[in-house]
Amino acid sequence: MATTIVHRGIRIVTLTEDEVILDHCRADDIAIVKDGAGWWTYFVGDDGEISGYEASFESYSQALWTAKAAAEFTAE
Repeated sequence: MATTIVHRGIRIVTLTEDEVILDHCRADDIAIVKDGAGWWTYFVGDDGEISGYEASFESYSQALWTAKAAAEFTAE
């Protein structure tokens, strides 16, 4: 089940492995998704394009910290 927090006006949505990003996120959202490689942080663009980092994070805390830092940068 997807969970959402708002940081600096930006939605950060944490998804389970079987959830699809665009089913739960909209433009300017940040998605955090766990898979076998770790925790991934993705950014949703205006046209539904999804981009992210080339490597996963070892923990949810690291992915969330990164998402919050990106939200702060975006909010400025």
